[in-house]
Amino acid sequence: MTSDFEEKILAKFAALEGEVASLRQGYLMVNQRYTKALNSMKTLTNSALEAATKAAEAAEKSASASKAAVVAATCAANSAVLVATEAAAEAAGLAALAASEAAAAAAAAASAAAEAASFQAEEAALLASTEAAHATSRATAAAATAAKMANEASAIARALRK
Repeated sequence: MTSDFEEKILAKFAALEGEVASLRQGYLMVNQRYTKALNSMKTLTNSALEAATKAAEAAEKSASASKAAVVAATCAANSAVLVATEAAAEAAGLAALAASEAAAAAAAAASAAAEAASFQAEEAALLASTEAAHATSRATAAAATAAKMANEASAIARALRK
């Protein structure tokens, strides 16, 4: 009777040993997938940060283009060259549009960075998300400046037409 009892215990131990090995293997697979997903999220966060930064730079350059268009419109108005004034006003408007689109792109990238950071419990991801949000703020400010400059250029063109 003891040998039957011992055999049952050994069989249960063998079954438990198999289950533990299976659980260990499952854990290793889940851990590998988690590591792969985490690395993908890190890449996404960094890419989103880069996109937000580039969009902010594009918006700032558009704002600079708008300022230059206002200067051109003002100079053309002083020279009474209506076509040049209208072209400068149109350039300022297009630059403002580009700046607002760049600001929207920065916002989308910042959102992606924040989403990725929410899945990562790492300081680097949170920092990247914060930097992407700052880039969005820069892009938005540049878009506002570009819009203001476009309005000024349009006002100069309208005044010249009168």
